[in-house]
Amino acid sequence: MSHSLSVIIPAHNAERHLNQCLSALMTCSHPPFEIIVVDDGSTDATRQVAERYPVKLLATERCSGPALARNVGAKAASGDILLFLDSDVCVQEDTIELLSRSFEADPELDAVIGSYDSAPRSQDFLSQYRNLMHFYVHQTGAQRASTFWSGCGAIRRDVFLAHSGFDEGFGRPAIEDIELGYRLHRAGRKIVLDRAVQVTHLKRWTFWGLVKTDILDRGIPWTELILRDRMMPNDLNLQLSQRVSVALVFILVALAGLTALRWGGYFLVPLFAVVFALLARWWGEFAASDRPRWAPFALFGVLGVIVALSYFYKMYGLIPPLMLSPALLLARHRYNQEGGKLLLRRLLVLAYTGCSAFAAVYYLPMRGLVFECFMVLAILGLMNSQFYLFLAGNRGIPFMLAAIPFHLLYHFYNGVSFLFGIGLHLTRQRADEPLRTPAHPRS
Repeated sequence: MSHSLSVIIPAHNAERHLNQCLSALMTCSHPPFEIIVVDDGSTDATRQVAERYPVKLLATERCSGPALARNVGAKAASGDILLFLDSDVCVQEDTIELLSRSFEADPELDAVIGSYDSAPRSQDFLSQYRNLMHFYVHQTGAQRASTFWSGCGAIRRDVFLAHSGFDEGFGRPAIEDIELGYRLHRAGRKIVLDRAVQVTHLKRWTFWGLVKTDILDRGIPWTELILRDRMMPNDLNLQLSQRVSVALVFILVALAGLTALRWGGYFLVPLFAVVFALLARWWGEFAASDRPRWAPFALFGVLGVIVALSYFYKMYGLIPPLMLSPALLLARHRYNQEGGKLLLRRLLVLAYTGCSAFAAVYYLPMRGLVFECFMVLAILGLMNSQFYLFLAGNRGIPFMLAAIPFHLLYHFYNGVSFLFGIGLHLTRQRADEPLRTPAHPRS
């Protein structure tokens, strides 16, 4: 049985990427039955960009969030399969064909989700790291999924409407797709994660944008959803190894704080936090320019202060890796993967790793808390080793080393989000507020 597929794209101030998104759909080997763009209160040229293509253009009365915009598109769709795409993704040549074949081959299939591919358009470190993490999580997830993904997710139109679509209570991009997936899963609907269905992500991530999204738009509302539905599947971002990693990172932070206080090196905590923020800023700058601006100079200045304080407080073991880090950071951007330059980068990585190992061995016999910190770090490394090896295989060892602190931070603020989510849930219960229930789409 042949199916007709309608593509639905919610778009709010999407002029930057919408042209590429629609161009990719025009070149598919298996064109969709129709393309619906829903302008969600844009104040830029989103509407004008969409009008250049043979699409059905709809609009919401005001900016109400992608959940409502997708529901508006679904009501107007003529196809019996709805494919939801974000406006900042590009389908690949065979994406539509693979989805159509899946529904034709399995009459019991209700929904299919895909993943980002491993080649995002933005070349800065943070965007590459974030995209690769998403790719890895989806490529290693269970085939029988327990959630839905609206970045590239297809569902039978009758099933979508029977379950009231997306919850329009989410007024901005959040977990409306996960919430729908949970309802579908509870109802016994069949959702499949097809690793071959991939799209290219166009978004450029910033450090603060990434943290805000993970905490406010994902972590906290997801925690409330878990508590509401009492459902935490051992899959994707909620795998048992990820939950244990969150607990271990909290233990690591506590041990590091105790070590700093006992060692008299408490000044290192805020300074290393500044280094981390400057590092994120510096790597972000390379997305738009080959020349660093103020961030690297500030970064090396703070590193110099830490070296001086380490000498003053007789923390000599910290000095060698700190002195080597500027060379390693510069090599990360200045040298490509060819010949002698690649050899130089590898030598720098080897030297940095050796100095770090020497610092650890130097302090371990004298500092029990330091030993415990390294033990927790070792366990975290082993638990996430497959992901780190994946990063090294795709982007090289320097990229992997740079990603590890960001990955640990990811676990840390996921734990913070979970605690805040529990607090909000309990506060609402004490106030006798009803838990959010799936809202029916507005007419």
